[in-house]
Amino acid sequence: MGIIADQAFRLRHRDKIFVGGDWVSPSTSALIDVINPSNEEIVVQVAEAQASDMDRAVAAARAAFDEGPWPRLTHAERAMYLRAIANGIRSRREQFAAIQSSQMGIPFRQSLAVAPWTADLYDYYADRAEDYPFIERHKAADGGFGLLVREPVGVVGAIIPWNGPMTLIAPKLAPALLAGCTVIVKASPEAPGEAYCLAEIIEEIGLPAGVVNIVTAHRAVSELLVRDPRVDKISFTGSSSAGKKIASIMGERIGRFTLELGGKSAAVILDDYDMATAATALAAEGARMTGQVCAALTRIIVPRKRHDDFIEALTNAFAATKVGDPFDPETEMGPLATSRQRDIVERYIAIGKQQGAKLAAGGGRPEHINRGFFVEPTVFANVENSHTIAQEEIFGPVLSVIPADDDRHAISIANDSVYGLNGAVFSKDIERSYNVARQLRSGTVGHNGFRADFGIAFGGFKQSGLGREGGREGIHPYLEMKTMILDREPEALSKSATS
Repeated sequence: MGIIADQAFRLRHRDKIFVGGDWVSPSTSALIDVINPSNEEIVVQVAEAQASDMDRAVAAARAAFDEGPWPRLTHAERAMYLRAIANGIRSRREQFAAIQSSQMGIPFRQSLAVAPWTADLYDYYADRAEDYPFIERHKAADGGFGLLVREPVGVVGAIIPWNGPMTLIAPKLAPALLAGCTVIVKASPEAPGEAYCLAEIIEEIGLPAGVVNIVTAHRAVSELLVRDPRVDKISFTGSSSAGKKIASIMGERIGRFTLELGGKSAAVILDDYDMATAATALAAEGARMTGQVCAALTRIIVPRKRHDDFIEALTNAFAATKVGDPFDPETEMGPLATSRQRDIVERYIAIGKQQGAKLAAGGGRPEHINRGFFVEPTVFANVENSHTIAQEEIFGPVLSVIPADDDRHAISIANDSVYGLNGAVFSKDIERSYNVARQLRSGTVGHNGFRADFGIAFGGFKQSGLGREGGREGIHPYLEMKTMILDREPEALSKSATS
């Protein structure tokens, strides 16, 4: 694995930004250090975009939309580029996996699944060129010929967080490109490698200049992207606090935006389900990406009379989780992504103990590891839903187990949250599971485990966001609807329908 890790950051233009279809030197020589969370060493340095660099990227995207060929191509023509991106991603599977494992500490064998999944999403949206209703025919009320036309919203700013950049760029970039938008991808300074690799693919396939621009910047420069009136829409994934700020800025100028934000998702285990089976599944999910998943099932609601049995099974499963080097094929959980994130997780663990929750497993740093941003998989028992650790997003491998008196009480606990991103119901009874799932106020509900599908839709209720990503629903935010009333159907439209 050492050779693969060493090759991960063989990026051709790490000291430049990708703007207007070319690699250009930024306005200053400032660099961003990207830290490997497993050993705390710098793995790469990339160009840090400044205000003038962001201005240049926005100008390139604006010109490409207003004057370039991209919005004027057919959807089928744009789909060909999406398929080319998908093929380019597949060809770099190991590189993308090594970058993710080096930046975030995700076990390499898990990271290998990222490129195929991401490529499939680009292909999915390429397929929608054939069946999405970009133009609808209507009989107008006045007897004329009516059209409902869905046209590209314009220039899009896509702001990407550090946890899983490739999987989070795709549901923004792919539908935006199919719709005919031009895009500025703002990569996270903690994890810019995948975006650089994607820019190389975009250059290789010959995407028209300015259609996709990729820069890495800190928050102040990112905010300029949000405030710029030349940017028609912002698509953001990140914390709810940052999402609120973006919503307020976009509201001032009536800009379009979608937000995929935080979560404190509940797994509701009903009394007919095997506790050990549920514990095994939830322990594995709790360790996935070291808990740095917005949709992670971190509140586990169990029947009060089965609480102790579940805690025993969960702590045993979590204790067996192998924590260590992400390039070790036996590793099941790596480090947290940054030292700051480890500080946050450790602060929440301390708060949980102070407020009276019982620490049942973990809570410290692995004794066998002397460097890196590692924490132990952690379980709290007999948590009250009012506890801070049950209400606030921790973004780490910390699970809170909350006892409930019955199904109704469990549903009430699950919904007693400002978030509503994900959820799950564990039961052998499908009818009972469906009934409970319909009462959960969350954007996704899985049955007997963590289950999500970007081929359908993904997004949240309440403070977990606005809008949806993935599926046909994920195209809507990148389109504006135009109603046209004509005397009769134009010949150009009838010809296009039969060609």
